[in-house]
Amino acid sequence: MEIRALGGQGLEVGAEGLGLMGMSAHYGATDETESLATIDRALALGVTLLDTAEGYGPFVNEQLLGKALRGRRDAAFIATKTGVEFTDDGAFRGHNGTPEYIRRSADRSLRHLGTDHIDLYYLHRVDPAVPVEESVGAMSELVTAGKVGHIGICEAAAGTIARAHAVHPLAAVQTEYSLFERGIEHDGVRETLRELGIGLVAYSPLGRGFLSGAVTSPDDFAADDFRRTDPRFQGENFDRNLAVVDRVRALAAEKGVTPSQLALAWTLHRGAVPIPGTKRRRYLEENVAATAVTLTDADLASIDAVAPHGVVSGDRYAPELMASLNG
Repeated sequence: MEIRALGGQGLEVGAEGLGLMGMSAHYGATDETESLATIDRALALGVTLLDTAEGYGPFVNEQLLGKALRGRRDAAFIATKTGVEFTDDGAFRGHNGTPEYIRRSADRSLRHLGTDHIDLYYLHRVDPAVPVEESVGAMSELVTAGKVGHIGICEAAAGTIARAHAVHPLAAVQTEYSLFERGIEHDGVRETLRELGIGLVAYSPLGRGFLSGAVTSPDDFAADDFRRTDPRFQGENFDRNLAVVDRVRALAAEKGVTPSQLALAWTLHRGAVPIPGTKRRRYLEENVAATAVTLTDADLASIDAVAPHGVVSGDRYAPELMASLNG
């Protein structure tokens, strides 16, 4: 796999990463054996950026990654996150971007990951009660202490990103970005990243599975799959979005690739490092093959015609979660 620069600080990672959340939470049944095999296969294919968070589980996703990397820590570039508070017994407490909590959660993540350093440490969500400068200042101290290599921020507004970057250079911003979600091209975030030399890591580059073409009904999801409450998978929104996917599927068929590969190739072309999530080797291999897909100008024009900005129906999350975005 091609190695790609992530931002302007000299970081290099595989062009496509792997999101681990679904191996432990929010997407139905889990299978540790298959998850470990998927991580192993990812490393063999040149996927180096492995994305987790203490909130995925909570804690068990970091522990899974620690187990997968035992004896080969240097094979991966670990990204994890802080700023969404959990007690040590896993009780959710809400946002917490205080320096005290960030320091404490970093030490806990290091224990769960079984490592002495985190390669990329994100502020998972901006705490509205704490100036972002204070949160990033604490993360900067972790870099000085050698516990963290680089820092980033997730789902933040352009002005917040600039304020954070002024305290300590951000290596990456992680945000949702896909054919279904192109908001950062229009709200100043993408422009800010270019101006400041900050890398873009795209989560949900397959629209939470919608753009894979495999989702045909909300009934496809397990009872504990969070997409059952996602507005984009509800009622008329689902039907409208499925119609968009059908058009993407037709373009993919014309090019001889899968819908997932077309969607990921588009995200890669836009300069992002996508981190599609999967817990199965067969989907991982399909996703990684997207790095070899070349899009022509005609392909890009066709994609823009069927999936322009604003084409998706419904908010990204339920109302209570939407309130935590773009801090």
